[in-house]
Amino acid sequence: MATDLKLAYKTIMDDHFTPQMEISFIDGDQRQTLAYEKVAWVIDQQEKGLRYGENPGQEAAMYKLVNGNLVLGEVKALNAKNFLASDPLLVQSGKHPGKTNITDADNALNILRYLTETPCAVIVKHNNPCGVAKGRTLADAYYLANKADRLAAFGGCIAFNREVDRETAKLVVENYAEVVVAPGFAEGVMDLFATKKNLRVMQINNMARLSDFVAQRVVDFKSLIDGGIVAQWSFVPEARTIQQLLPASTTRKDGTVHTIKRLPSAAEYEDLLFGWLVEAGVTSNSVLYVKDGVTVGIGTGEQDRVGVAEIARDKAYRKLADWLAWEKYETPYNALNLKFGDRAASIIREIDEEVSARKGGLKGSCMVSDAFFPFRDGVEVGINEGVQSIVQPGGSLRDWDVIDCCNEAGVAMVFTGQRSFKH
Repeated sequence: MATDLKLAYKTIMDDHFTPQMEISFIDGDQRQTLAYEKVAWVIDQQEKGLRYGENPGQEAAMYKLVNGNLVLGEVKALNAKNFLASDPLLVQSGKHPGKTNITDADNALNILRYLTETPCAVIVKHNNPCGVAKGRTLADAYYLANKADRLAAFGGCIAFNREVDRETAKLVVENYAEVVVAPGFAEGVMDLFATKKNLRVMQINNMARLSDFVAQRVVDFKSLIDGGIVAQWSFVPEARTIQQLLPASTTRKDGTVHTIKRLPSAAEYEDLLFGWLVEAGVTSNSVLYVKDGVTVGIGTGEQDRVGVAEIARDKAYRKLADWLAWEKYETPYNALNLKFGDRAASIIREIDEEVSARKGGLKGSCMVSDAFFPFRDGVEVGINEGVQSIVQPGGSLRDWDVIDCCNEAGVAMVFTGQRSFKH
């Protein structure tokens, strides 16, 4: 046990993982082997691997896939040497990366690979997005992603799908971030980033062809505490275009057909698809709200669907209140009492009234669920806040009741026909 807790976070582990690793899939005389090499960087004239694992004191190593062509049944794995987060160019080391920095970057890329057509920024914290936004420019996208959850973005991993320009970099250095990931950096950007001594800056050249990674599969391994392993193919969302989102409809056992009455508008379809693709990078159970190409509230990792819909709603309210306090008074919402004393009550009342009037920014938004709603109470959470359209997989025994609920409220709903769990 570390006696100096601050020192523990600065200590670089000397890992004892081997330089190479192989994993073989064996079927009788047939053997398919995936070959890996351990990743390290030269920092201050020393070769260093991962700083540590999920926690200080956990030895860890990262390996990149250098050989092997795995085919199991009709599924073929991504070819070797298509490196993204497993082999980044460390442009600025700061405190060199630990396991969570790499997995945060990887999940950001997992989302960005579906969002290559417009400038986009993803801010990830603890392997979940806290803000995702499209923008007219990269700076616009980052501003909106950070605005979505300014508090959670503190110390996060920021990933961009375009070369970082000076305008964007100036916004980034106004805040504290652990990692910035991008395909490149314009002249003068690294001078700005150098003012943040602990910032890790990673350039990933393959991001130029990030869309090529869509629908590509890798083997996803989960180790059990007894040493066993669960292996599965990685998840690929099948609905990746607006045309693949299906109007909600179901037939009950008695033959009664229930169909959604209102279809989404063109703008709603854009948000529904955007939200569904972001959902592929959110830990389940999850519900999120999206408006105008920006996440408004993200609920993650809950055990019940109505509960996570409420958490995402409540986060939207809290995050909007904090943003308004920061925008108007340059003070976090929770610190208003400390800074303004007797004036704080009226300031807080003013902010709360605006947040309430705007329903946390949820009016007119879209609701996204990674699995079906078993009862209407889940969609009612969003509908009561002014949600206008919903996307979900469908497939519940009570889809008819959820459809009826939406029809009663004049809310559009589409099905994807595919669940998007991520654990």
